Amino acid sequence: MNEPVTVAGKAGSRADAQRDRILCAALKCFIEQGFHAASMASIAAAAQMSVGLIYRYFENKQAIVLAIVERQLEEKRTLIRQLQSSAQLTDDLVKAFAAWCVPGPGSMSVALFLEMSAEATRNPEIAAALLRSDALTRAEFQDWLCRSRDHGGMQMSREVAATRALSMRLIVDGLTLRAAREPGLDLDQLRQALNLQLERLLS
Repeated sequence: MNEPVTVAGKAGSRADAQRDRILCAALKCFIEQGFHAASMASIAAAAQMSVGLIYRYFENKQAIVLAIVERQLEEKRTLIRQLQSSAQLTDDLVKAFAAWCVPGPGSMSVALFLEMSAEATRNPEIAAALLRSDALTRAEFQDWLCRSRDHGGMQMSREVAATRALSMRLIVDGLTLRAAREPGLDLDQLRQALNLQLERLLS
């Protein structure tokens, strides 16, 4: 038996939908113009709503920037979690790289990731968000490497796993930069290069 939808539930769903609409518009503006150049007016125009309405859902532009940063970081953490359960780690990294070279709706924007990294040198809140995300993904990857093989892990010591988890982050971050600078990179060559790295990383 379906439970009735309450007025509060409808209002919450509408508010979530409006926030998502604003964030999707802001994402487009930030990718095209950068964090600083994109204005509340341009975000409002992209969202097809008034600036005043946006302020009902976000206190200011900084709040929108931080929400976008968290959304992009969560997409990257999701990728790394998926890699942990992958039997074809190299192939999955190559697929991720190819997707980053031709970004679509719902995928992490390489341009915005680089913008976030640059902005972190000036904005303490963004810097803190990036540090939290990095610490979380490294801890999750380290835990995977430490798990027994019977439970899908690599059965490494915590000391070794900590170093290998950092190495994995360096690989993923390097692929992000390479997707921005060399989107036409030969995927077979990339696969060979990753095999060299991952063979040692997971041994």
